[in-house]
Amino acid sequence: MANSFATRLAAALLVACLATAARAEDEAPQPSPSPSMQAQGSPQGSPQGSPQGAQQGAQQAGQKGRAGRGEAAPGASATPSAAEQHRLPPDQTTKQTVALPGRTLAFTATAGSIRVFDEKGEPLADIAYTSYALDGAEKANRPVTFLFNGGPGSSSAWLQFGNVGPWRLPFEGAVSSASPDLTPNTDTWLDFTDLVFIDPVGTGYSRFVTTAEDARKRFFTVDGDANSIALVIRRWLEKYDRLPSPKYVVGESYGGIRGPKVVRDLQMQQGVGPRGLVLISPVLDFRDYAGSSILQYVASLPTMTAVARQAKGPVTREDLADVEHYARTDFLLDLIRGQADAEATARLADKVASLTGIDPAVSRRLAGRFDIGEFRREFDRKNGKVTGRYDASVEGFDPYPDSSYFHFNDPSGDSLMAPLTSAAVDLTTRKLNWRPDGSYQLLSESVNKAWDFGHGINPAESVTQLRQALALDPKLKLLIGHGLFDLATPYLATRIALDQLPAFAGSDRTRLVVYPGGHMFYSRDGSRQAFRKEVEALMK
Repeated sequence: MANSFATRLAAALLVACLATAARAEDEAPQPSPSPSMQAQGSPQGSPQGSPQGAQQGAQQAGQKGRAGRGEAAPGASATPSAAEQHRLPPDQTTKQTVALPGRTLAFTATAGSIRVFDEKGEPLADIAYTSYALDGAEKANRPVTFLFNGGPGSSSAWLQFGNVGPWRLPFEGAVSSASPDLTPNTDTWLDFTDLVFIDPVGTGYSRFVTTAEDARKRFFTVDGDANSIALVIRRWLEKYDRLPSPKYVVGESYGGIRGPKVVRDLQMQQGVGPRGLVLISPVLDFRDYAGSSILQYVASLPTMTAVARQAKGPVTREDLADVEHYARTDFLLDLIRGQADAEATARLADKVASLTGIDPAVSRRLAGRFDIGEFRREFDRKNGKVTGRYDASVEGFDPYPDSSYFHFNDPSGDSLMAPLTSAAVDLTTRKLNWRPDGSYQLLSESVNKAWDFGHGINPAESVTQLRQALALDPKLKLLIGHGLFDLATPYLATRIALDQLPAFAGSDRTRLVVYPGGHMFYSRDGSRQAFRKEVEALMK
């Protein structure tokens, strides 16, 4: 009990420290940034992105430039601090247009960063963002949407270039050697909302500007991460005079944990009230996916069946109604009876084999309880192939088909790493004219490995914050999209979680939609277009 109490106390102190950091940041008087400050720290007329322009900007912008970056009052030292040596370059703002079918969008693009401080006013990190604002729109009524991916350790490039932004990189069928050329995105959300893509610390170009090890303990935690992103959202709204605008939050994958917590922090700590939360392929509760929980088998069975059925033709969620019913009734009951009940075990094992097409002998050996890795290998093992985790309808060769161990990666996700990284770097540095030093981190393994998910009897979950946020604001709405073939975050887990919400969070406020596709279901044209319509309806 003492250890449990100490753990909870430490977590509470961590959140308090970050909240204090937000307050400390605001204690120093900070003038509002002027409209002319399009490139933070770079006066108009100076060479954008050049060292000379950055130096002149730092000298001339003074307190205004620092306020625009969300900084507290600095010290007067003439020697560059570690923070100044590591800081990202001044923001860059450019005018852009994209020609799309039936319309041309003219917009202002900004690539830059916002600095986050600790409770003593010491700089901790520069968090990078890329924003797109439609020209000529009236700010007060124009929605603004903040987007981030998950991981933990993922940049926001997947959402920006695969789904939402003004330019798009085709994901479906991509290979590592695919061209990273971006094309105008017909399905961009910029028609109906301005967009701000946020890269958490350690992803994209975002970075620590302190060498203190304690900084990682602040940011690489469930609650510390959410607080830092909520703080950045508030500072961005202040910087660009967008506090009156309708505000929306979008998170993908681990964004299902991050998103509700960010919304709750905005409501309670930052003084910002979002109107809607959109989650894409989210995980809401890690207890559903691991350990001894039998719900992991219930949640994944319809997805595994969808993979088998799509091999014979197109599949929709409606085609899986029988499997969803079975998973939540007889299958669950037989699981509860346990393997000590030989009759129940044989019954469910044979049923699972018939639904998934996997060898009945293998299903019986595994008692009908397939974890994700076992299904991916056994589904087409006779041909030496494995399915994707992010999209199990995608198959690739098993590099060690005869091994007793798993030695394969993900054919549905790994092939995107090279073209997506190149596309993000090329757009940022060439078209948006923002040139940070250092490497761009599309998906950081070091961040993921360093992440503190919390230990003990309370694994990371966000259903608590969903309940609280929806209860606090009766006008807040929730939209969740999933892919049928996603084994990383199966859609039925979300359906079960939503079904547990009280009546005040009913179908008029919460909506789940499921499309053909995987974790990035938006890689498919029809699914991306259908989901865009759902989001536009939510915001209107």
